[in-house]
Amino acid sequence: MTYDLLIRNGTIVDGLGGEPYVGDVAVRDGVIAAVGAVNGSGTREIDATGLLVTPGFVDLHTHYDGQAIWSDRLNPSSAHGVTTVVMGNCGVGFAPCRHDDHDVLVDVMAGVEDIPGVVMTDGLPWSWETFPQYLDALDAGRRDIDVAAYLPHSPLRVYVMGERGANREPATAEDLAKMRALAKEAIEAGALGFASSQLATHRTDHGQQIPSYQAADDELLEIARGIADGGGGLIQFVPDLPAGGYQPVLQQVFDAAADAGLPVTFTLIAMNAGDPTWPDAVTMIEKANANGTEVTAQVFPRPIGLMIGLELTANPFVLYPSYQEIAGLPLAERVAQMRKPEVRERILADKPGGEPANPIIYMAQAFDWIFPLGEDANYEPDPANSIAARAKARGVSPLEEAYDRLLDDDGHAILLGALANFEGGSLDTVGALIRRDDVVLGLGDGGAHYGMICDSSFPTYLLAHWARDRASGRLSVPDAIRELTSVPARVAGLADRGRIAVGYKADLNVIDHAGLRLHKPVVTYDLPAGGRRLDQTADGYVATVVSGEVIAQHGVPTDARPGRLVRGRQPAPA
Repeated sequence: MTYDLLIRNGTIVDGLGGEPYVGDVAVRDGVIAAVGAVNGSGTREIDATGLLVTPGFVDLHTHYDGQAIWSDRLNPSSAHGVTTVVMGNCGVGFAPCRHDDHDVLVDVMAGVEDIPGVVMTDGLPWSWETFPQYLDALDAGRRDIDVAAYLPHSPLRVYVMGERGANREPATAEDLAKMRALAKEAIEAGALGFASSQLATHRTDHGQQIPSYQAADDELLEIARGIADGGGGLIQFVPDLPAGGYQPVLQQVFDAAADAGLPVTFTLIAMNAGDPTWPDAVTMIEKANANGTEVTAQVFPRPIGLMIGLELTANPFVLYPSYQEIAGLPLAERVAQMRKPEVRERILADKPGGEPANPIIYMAQAFDWIFPLGEDANYEPDPANSIAARAKARGVSPLEEAYDRLLDDDGHAILLGALANFEGGSLDTVGALIRRDDVVLGLGDGGAHYGMICDSSFPTYLLAHWARDRASGRLSVPDAIRELTSVPARVAGLADRGRIAVGYKADLNVIDHAGLRLHKPVVTYDLPAGGRRLDQTADGYVATVVSGEVIAQHGVPTDARPGRLVRGRQPAPA
């Protein structure tokens, strides 16, 4: 028997949490044809002796809506074993959209997702208006990994209501009927579901709340009914966290999902300090699931926050007029200026001169939770290494310590802002949450926050830190792989992938687990119009396979572009 691809003698981790075993995986016509002791040969063979063989990883929370149009590679995700991504999260995206509203959606994406407007203006052909036409544009492209897409709430609202929608005016009965009809159309065309956000810090580039913010109950309900009319799908939701806790805003979407008979997945974070709010959300999940609504919380397996640096969107001095005087200089010239004692003194004595469009910029001075990020990319740092603690040890102010650390590595230094999920200065709470059956990994945000975060590397972090290096509370390798494969595939309704078994999609990774190493993020300028972004690579991925084709070997991309648009939920193999 001859196969297209034969991976020999690997340690097979099935994706379901089963005990690993040594065997072969054979692929024909893009699907797994045989598993175990396989006789025959492969047109291409990989010796996986001593290596893990896993299903490809599924990332539920990305923003590759633009990059999937202008690029044939969805990195960093595809550099970290991810073979399927879901886009349109947080209710933002590029369709549906009339010609006159292009600037509105660019403003939303620039603000919410930190994508420079010129990148979108230069990189998007806008060859679509409706959501089905956008899916067709995705379908026509070729890329390294598979993509699936939600119908995003903010573009839908603007498409139906125009300026009234952008200004967050209440929807009329006629507006609601149109939204419901378009939601049905989107599902029938291949949307995986519907996404929305009510997060207060999700703002446009001009500082306004996004169109979906504080949308009324009847609006969410009618859109959910439209999703059900079209055949069903997943609701993805980002709740705000008001002073009263999660209850009011979560109940709104839980009720809409229950009425329409749809599953829900939502963003859950653990605050670093103060009274914990996540236990109330967990209680709500348990109650909703007990009543028959399928709800999962999306949790990120390392701190949520931002990257801080002189080359990036945020640093502690971006609002200071004295820094703004030199902010436009090339990095080397800016560093030279900042090293002058008189410039240092002037900037450190300054104060913010205005309000940022996005208040998250203020968090660049949360020095108790900001740490130097070294070459080893440590995302669970010792609290004693925070900027505040280092400053105290030196006998200087936190601003002085931050200033000096930003000048390390000739100004290329990056600081980690561990602003959430770092309760008590550790990831213990996150570890407890990700072990729950009603929690799924997500929030990598690949394709967005180009100058602020680089979190789509989380699969590598999970396998290296949580399943190998952490001193306590480690995950087993089968459990870690399960959380990256069959669990997100199940939540998304993609039952054709996420496990190693005959008939399943041949999305696979061959991994040197002992050799996994996550590199420090670096700044590149490879977006349309020379736009800036953070990128991050890793050692240890011997091969990544999509639909039976090897898309990368030893971290080096091949020319294969087997990635396709996944239209809607997928059934399990017969």
